[in-house]
Amino acid sequence: MRKYARNVKFLMMLFSIAVIVIALPKQAKFRYEYEKGKIWNQKDLVSPYIFAILKTDGEVEADREAAISSITPIYQFNESVEKQNLEGFKNDFEIKWRSAALKEDLKARYIETGYNLLKEVYDKGVLSLNKKYQHNGENYAITILHSNVATDANTSQVYTRETALNYINERLTQYKNPDKPFLIGVIQDRLQYNLIYDEKLTTRLENEAVEGLSLTRGMVEKGELIVAKGSVINQDIYQKLESFKKAFEDNVRISGDPHLVLLGQTLLVSIVITLLMVFLYLFRKDVYHDNRLVSLILLVVTAMLATLAWAIRVQLPNLYYIPYCIVPIIIRILFDTRLALNIHLLVVLVAGFFVPNSFEFAFIEITAGMVSIYSIKNLIRREQFLISALIIVGNYLVAFLGISLIREGSFQSIDWMDFLPFVVSVLLTLLAYPLIYLFEKIFGITSDITLIELTNTNATLLRKLAFTAPGTFQHSLQVANLAESAIYSIGGNALLVRAGALYHDIGKMENPQFFIENQSAGFNPHDKLPYEESAQIIIRHVSKGVEMARRDNIPEIVVDFIRTHHGNTRVDYFYQSYLKNFPEKLVDENTFRYPGPIPFSRETGVLMLADSVEAASRSLHEPNAQAIDSLVDRIIEYKLDQEQLKDSDITLKDLETIKMIFKKMLMSIYHVRIDYQNT
Repeated sequence: MRKYARNVKFLMMLFSIAVIVIALPKQAKFRYEYEKGKIWNQKDLVSPYIFAILKTDGEVEADREAAISSITPIYQFNESVEKQNLEGFKNDFEIKWRSAALKEDLKARYIETGYNLLKEVYDKGVLSLNKKYQHNGENYAITILHSNVATDANTSQVYTRETALNYINERLTQYKNPDKPFLIGVIQDRLQYNLIYDEKLTTRLENEAVEGLSLTRGMVEKGELIVAKGSVINQDIYQKLESFKKAFEDNVRISGDPHLVLLGQTLLVSIVITLLMVFLYLFRKDVYHDNRLVSLILLVVTAMLATLAWAIRVQLPNLYYIPYCIVPIIIRILFDTRLALNIHLLVVLVAGFFVPNSFEFAFIEITAGMVSIYSIKNLIRREQFLISALIIVGNYLVAFLGISLIREGSFQSIDWMDFLPFVVSVLLTLLAYPLIYLFEKIFGITSDITLIELTNTNATLLRKLAFTAPGTFQHSLQVANLAESAIYSIGGNALLVRAGALYHDIGKMENPQFFIENQSAGFNPHDKLPYEESAQIIIRHVSKGVEMARRDNIPEIVVDFIRTHHGNTRVDYFYQSYLKNFPEKLVDENTFRYPGPIPFSRETGVLMLADSVEAASRSLHEPNAQAIDSLVDRIIEYKLDQEQLKDSDITLKDLETIKMIFKKMLMSIYHVRIDYQNT
C-alpha cells in the first residue's frame, strides 16, 4: 500500500511539472538585468550582430500624432445638393409668394436675388464643423474633393449654416426695401450642407500614414560597443539595451531550438517541485505521507504558475496585477508558516525567470509574502484578513517607494499610477478566503477559519452543552483557557487546542447527572449502581462524544481530542472502590479502563493534562499555593508514569513550562495569594 501511495505521489509530481512547463511561454531568457539610471557592472557589452535601435513609446506616440495631424479631414463636394436645393428654392418661392400677397412687380427681382445668393453660397461650400479637429478656435485646415480633384482649404474660406445666413442677411441689406424676413425664410429652408465630411477616407489616410512610420531610429553595427562597464545607463543606452533584448528574442525565436528551451524549463521546475517534496519529507512527514494533502499543495503551486503563464501570453499590462500573496495565505491557513514561506519562495523563484526586472520582482513579492504570512500567524478573528490586506498594501507601498527613489532619485518623477496594480493584487488576494473554504470541503482539511467558527460558544453543540450540562460547559471553558495558555508557551496550534477543549466532553450530554460537575447537592446517581456500571457510564462519554461530533460534522482533527483526552487510563475512583469492597473477586481491569488511543500530538497531550488538572482542582477543600503546586505535580507525574504522553512530542522542558502555567492560572482562578516571604 505504501509503495502504491509513493507511486501516486511521483505521478502527481510529474503531472504538476508537465502542466507548469506546458503553460510557461517558450522563450529564451535574456541574460542581462538592467535598470535606467543604474551603473552597468558587467563586462563591456559588444553587439554580436546588426540590429535596429527601437524608438521609445513616447517617440512612437509623438510620430503617430504628427502623422495623424498631417492628414487634413476630407470633405466631398456634393453637386447634387446644390442643384436640388436651387430648384427647390424656385418652387418654394412660388408657393410662399402667393400666400404672402406681395406686389407682383417685385417677384422677379426677389427670386433672382435669392437664387443668386443661394448659388453663391453653395459654390463656395457649406459644411458642419467637426469638434475632432477644432483644437484652437473654430477654424482648421481641410481638403475639398471635387470631381476627384483635391483642393487645400480652411474652414474660414467656406461657410457653415450660421455664417452663410449671416452673409445672406448682410447682402440683403444692400438692396432697396427688400422683404428680408420673407426671403431669408425661403432661403434658409433650402440651405443644406454640400461639403460632406468623408470619415472613412480620412481614417484610411490617417491609418496609412501611421502604418508607414518607422519604429526604429538608427542601427547598431556588429562589434559596436553597446555599453561599457561602469557606465551609467542613460536613456540612449537603455534604449539600445531594450533593442538588443528584442533582437535577441527574435533571433532565438527563429534560430533557437525550442526543445532545449523546453528542457531548461523542465529542469528548473523539476528542481522546485523536488525541493518542495524534500521539505515535506524532512519537516512535515504527516503531509508528505498524505497524498490528499500533497495533491492540494501541488494544485495551488501549479495554478499560480499557470496563471502567471496565462498573464504573459495575453500580455497583461502589468504582471503585478497577479495576486502572488494568495499562495502563502492559503498554505499558511491550511498548513503552517514554514511550509507557506517555503512554497512562496519557490513560486517566486520560478516566476522570476519570466518577468521583467526579476530581482526587483523577487524582492517585492518575497517581502509581501512574508508580511502576509506573519500578519496571520495567530488567526483569531476574521477581521485579521482585512488587517492583513492593509499591511500587505503598506509593504507594497514602502517597497514601491524605495525602488522608485533608487531608480528615479526624485519624488516628482514617481508615477503613482504604477502603484495601482499592487492595490488590485491585494484585492484579488482576498479571494484566498472563499478558496480556503472550497479546499477544506474538497480535501477534508480543517483550517484556522473553521476552528474560529467551532470555538464560537453559540455553535449548535456548545449551546446544547451549556443548556444540558452547564457544569461540564464551565469545566470545558476552564480547560480551554488552561490548555490554550500552555500551548502558546510551548508552541502549537492554540486555536486547535481551544476547539478540542470545548468539545472534548460533549459526550457527557447523554447522562449529565452522572458527572459530578453537573450534580446537585446531596444527590449522586452512582450511589445506586454497581461500580462496573458506573465506570462504563463514565467511560462511555468518550464514544458518545465521538458519535455526537461526527453526527454534527465536527472535523476529525477535533474529534481526536475527544478520543484521546483520557488516553487508556483507568477510572481509578470506581476501580479502587471495587477492589476495596470486593477483595475476593477477580477484576477485569479493562472494564475500568478508557479505550484510548493515547494523545499523539502536543495539542492533544496538553489537553489531557489541562483536563485532569482542572477536574482535580475542583476537589481541593482549601486551595492554596502549596495544595495547587502539589496537585499539578502529582497529576502530571501520574500521566508520565502511565505512559500517556510518550507519543505526544512533549519534552520534559515543555512539561516544566506547562506546570508553571497551570499553577499560576489555578492560583488566579482560586484567588490564591502567593507568600512572597518564602520565595
